[in-house]
Amino acid sequence: MKIAYLINQYPKISHSFIRREILALEALGVPITRFSIRACQEPLIDKADKEELAKTNIILDVGIIGLLISFLKVAITRPKRWLEALQLTIKIGLNSDRGLILNLAYLAEACVLVERFSYLEISHFHAHFGTNSTTVLLLNNVLSGVSYSFTVHGPEEFDKVEAIALPEKIKRAAFVVAISSYGKSQLYRWCEFKDWDKIKIVHCGVDDAFLSFSYQPMPEKPCFVSLGRLSEQKGQYLLIEAASKLVGEGYDFKLILVGDGELRQPIEESINRFNLEDTVEITGWATQAQVQKYILQSQVMVLPSFAEGLPVVIMESLALGRPVISTYIAGIPELVIPGESGWLVPAGSVEALVSTMKTVLDTPISELKNMGKIGIKLVKENHNVTQEAQKLKLLFESIH
Repeated sequence: MKIAYLINQYPKISHSFIRREILALEALGVPITRFSIRACQEPLIDKADKEELAKTNIILDVGIIGLLISFLKVAITRPKRWLEALQLTIKIGLNSDRGLILNLAYLAEACVLVERFSYLEISHFHAHFGTNSTTVLLLNNVLSGVSYSFTVHGPEEFDKVEAIALPEKIKRAAFVVAISSYGKSQLYRWCEFKDWDKIKIVHCGVDDAFLSFSYQPMPEKPCFVSLGRLSEQKGQYLLIEAASKLVGEGYDFKLILVGDGELRQPIEESINRFNLEDTVEITGWATQAQVQKYILQSQVMVLPSFAEGLPVVIMESLALGRPVISTYIAGIPELVIPGESGWLVPAGSVEALVSTMKTVLDTPISELKNMGKIGIKLVKENHNVTQEAQKLKLLFESIH
């Protein structure tokens, strides 16, 4: 059994959960060949990501000429399969939000897999995210007959189901992974009833770097940490407004935003406008060790997202004994249990965010510690990456 992973960009700062999954599978005796469609545009700051980069085959490294050569070679050597793949590409492309030209590029990328990497004798491909990387595997399946599966995270896949041909991808896949019960329910909506048995839940997980981390007491000074790309869907902009209201009511606390992204400048401008320079800190991108440090400096992690799958940063925070404030969306309520491991607020509500942060600031630290310990237990039971990788291994083995 030779398994290969294909991801649009790998390694990548925000894809540490994929790295953990691959390494956990290899520790279980399943060697993984890594493919990425393109190189990551962001700087890699974590040593583990740099090590993964050296193991990864980048498809677009062949260049435009290489794509065209593979496209033509497969057309000549496998005309019947190539024509079938071309017809499927046109069908998908005409309904796609990305257009026919880009989908023809995906067909060329699939041809590269067939023509340039057939010597690797891959028996099964797995993709993360049901978007373009899975489109490439769908077309590769038509061209080569090699089976594929994929993990759906959301929210992007559920926002444009028809545009990414998700029902077609599910129909032709060996199996499809959802990362939460919520995700599984959404996949049920978009596949035929006879394919429901294909939908399996395999959680994203954390490794021993978090699960075996010795418990560290909470700091006495109130501090919130928010982890993730600075973007519209993560809701950090509203978090600055909430922090302003709390400071205006006389609350003294620290808020650390760990990450970077397209919304950094507007957030910085908002911090300056509300005179929060002494309250809010933006760290930029951080390594795993730095993420752990920032989590441990906090009492509570806050992630006021508008759209998610089930964020790994929630698992990481709970694993280190820090309860979480987040929103009533997607798979988050399956892990953040109000009154036990954290608090949930309606997405987009600054008022609810202010009220909940105020509750945290007024809660005795002993109660916060107890909630953190419940979080540790939840993550160990449901998000141990070795345990989840074992489920994937069994699924891979069931194919052949």
